[in-house]
Amino acid sequence: MERALESLQGLLDIPFIRRVRRNHGLEHATIHLLSDKVSNLKMVGRSDSRGFWLWGEVPTDDVAACVNSALARMRAGEHSLAIHPNCGTNLVTTALLGAALTMVALMGSERERGGKVARVPLIVLGLLAALVFGQPMGRKIQEYITTLGDPSDLKIISIRHIERLGMTAHRIETWSS
Repeated sequence: MERALESLQGLLDIPFIRRVRRNHGLEHATIHLLSDKVSNLKMVGRSDSRGFWLWGEVPTDDVAACVNSALARMRAGEHSLAIHPNCGTNLVTTALLGAALTMVALMGSERERGGKVARVPLIVLGLLAALVFGQPMGRKIQEYITTLGDPSDLKIISIRHIERLGMTAHRIETWSS
């Protein structure tokens, strides 16, 4: 695993990708803190190299307070705030694992009596394995690849409240090397 991560390090350190990973980590940390502040929080985030979006009915003052607090806490060493259980990385990891295990379960089925239908128990077992292992694998992928818990020189430039298509959004713009 470490060798694979080392070979990816050059790619992960490309400035554009590093900025996206830092913003993704700050997005998650912000959502963690907003979840503590707002009961039954329903929010979606999306990061890019220049910041991140948060969609959800939350006052701008709360978003600003949580973004600033999240950045301060991450700078103080709370890098685990960058990992979130509801991240799309977890969903994609589970889906890819399920698809791969389904393909493995179907290999050679065309030569068997009963064909693909005979493999349904194997497919179900593979999908259950994907559900069990997808979440922890997704967390590791977040930790090492899709987020960055150390914000380094990340700075918050602006926090804007935007109404789009009847939805409340906040655009958090950042700067990072």
